[in-house]
Amino acid sequence: MSLPKKIKVLIVAPQLPLVGGQAIQAARILEKFRSEDEIEIDFLPINPRFFPALQRIRFLRTILTTFKYAIDLLVRVPKYDVIHIFSASYFSFILAPTPAILIAKLFGKKTILNYRSGEAEDHLENWKRTAIPIIKLADSIVVPSGYLVDVFSKFGLEAKSIFNFVDTEKLLFRQRENLRPVFLSNRNFEELYNVGCVLRAFKIIQKRFPDAKLVIVGDGAENENLRALAGELKLSNCEFRGQVSPQEMGKIYDEADVYLNSPNIDNMPNSIIEAFYAGIPVVSTNAGGIPYIVEQRKTGVLVPINDEKNLAAEAIALLEDNDMALEIASRAKEESRKYIWESVRGKWVEEYKILAK
Repeated sequence: MSLPKKIKVLIVAPQLPLVGGQAIQAARILEKFRSEDEIEIDFLPINPRFFPALQRIRFLRTILTTFKYAIDLLVRVPKYDVIHIFSASYFSFILAPTPAILIAKLFGKKTILNYRSGEAEDHLENWKRTAIPIIKLADSIVVPSGYLVDVFSKFGLEAKSIFNFVDTEKLLFRQRENLRPVFLSNRNFEELYNVGCVLRAFKIIQKRFPDAKLVIVGDGAENENLRALAGELKLSNCEFRGQVSPQEMGKIYDEADVYLNSPNIDNMPNSIIEAFYAGIPVVSTNAGGIPYIVEQRKTGVLVPINDEKNLAAEAIALLEDNDMALEIASRAKEESRKYIWESVRGKWVEEYKILAK
């Protein structure tokens, strides 16, 4: 009796160390399925590495990378049953998912558009002529949150949700019996994530808790501005740790007792569900899809966008009401079961099987 044929899946996504949730989630899915026998999975990076000396030249790097990426797609796509394509928005959508979808279509291959940007509504509204026709070519649209399911439905596009998941092997859970004023911010230094709001909130927090500590993990275009802002605010015990690998983040979460998050635009931050799993109570702005994963005063605390006063006040309230903080952390830990591999694995397998028929 012959064994059933394995489904051959090609993941098309950014590769680490490129900063961002797409690269992290793609790497996690790849790692998990490679340790199993049911799915034969492989990876094609949208940011291939080659000729390091030439890649230091900005515009030449873009041209060469785009050319190499297109050639890789033409060579490799025909070998697979399902092409699982990770997607952001705007120009990134044109440069990465669009050629992957078109080339997969050329070879008659089934595609999953795994769209992950919190800027989806603006993208679809203002780039209708380029984005929506390409999206409609995908055989399946998968997003990580109910928020994006609702956004896509506004444009007549049917999407289904398969959650992001945490790497439980690299995270440490710690029961925090008495919260200390030790805070963590772990977002890319980009304008939409508004890490400056966390810095301004921390200034207020330090007036109440002078020994409070803030650990900031990340990098990006706003790096110099954020460091300058920390200097202007004369913050003490504020540590910029730079970019930290996913393998090391478990230790960083273990240091902190409160997670602060202040984006203006967002979808489903990996960092929030990682904080849930690690046992850290979350105080966040209510941007985008965050209210879909954080239930107000049940699994976290939400405040308006760009409101450092409320962000600080709610963080202080957690420290001053330890019982409330522990209840929130406990419920969030229970909620985190939705975001582990065992909870999402079957949904990906089912999606691959449906398309591979």
